[in-house]
Amino acid sequence: MIFDIMRETSNNKKNHLLLLYSNVVYLKGVAMNIKMVTNPIAYENTYFLSNDEATLVIDPGNDTDSILSVINDIAKPVAAILLTHTHYDHIMSVEAVRKATGAPVYVSPLEADWLYTPTLNLSGLPRHEHDLPNVVVNAAEHTFTADTAYHIGGFDFTVLATPGHSQGGVSFVFEKEEIVFTGDALFSGTIGRTDLNTGDIEILKHSIRTQLFTLPDNYRVFPGHGPQTRIGAEKLHNPFFLD
Repeated sequence: MIFDIMRETSNNKKNHLLLLYSNVVYLKGVAMNIKMVTNPIAYENTYFLSNDEATLVIDPGNDTDSILSVINDIAKPVAAILLTHTHYDHIMSVEAVRKATGAPVYVSPLEADWLYTPTLNLSGLPRHEHDLPNVVVNAAEHTFTADTAYHIGGFDFTVLATPGHSQGGVSFVFEKEEIVFTGDALFSGTIGRTDLNTGDIEILKHSIRTQLFTLPDNYRVFPGHGPQTRIGAEKLHNPFFLD
């Protein structure tokens, strides 16, 4: 049940309506529908992209029931599970979605073994000994080739390497829809943390400057945590790039 209409925006002659269904956000556009579930652990965003043919699931986090419910509501076959990176908060429902839908998993080759290695996906660190089980996901069916265009389930997108938060971080650019999914590279008003394994702030800032800030200013950014933003807004106001 819709209980709040958050805002209506216009983007390059395409009208979008953003509706809030409890903790699920619906963005209805011309060529693609986007739904989002914000998961309880780390408030990680899982995205569901659907067209007339299929669904893509990006970064299925820990709220398995809500994620499967959205997939069932969309009622289109899941063509792929796409991972921006493999920290535990972005992969906790991968196996459930794969089992329920039969969808293959795509991941960076630099983090393929992190899926089934808790110390690398960070769930196995000592600080999580009492609050989080080890997250172990079966090997991915596919690994991405960076800076390459993909056509999956009627969707066309390009995978950009955006390391710095983690060594295999990638972003997904949908040129026709003028949107980008940035994982934990770029957020609204900030950037991903770089104090974790393989994190490097200079690499991350370089990734954002050369891969994301070269996109048109009007591109809408869907990050791994927090609200949407736009490329132009981050170029102007993100405090990490005001020098």
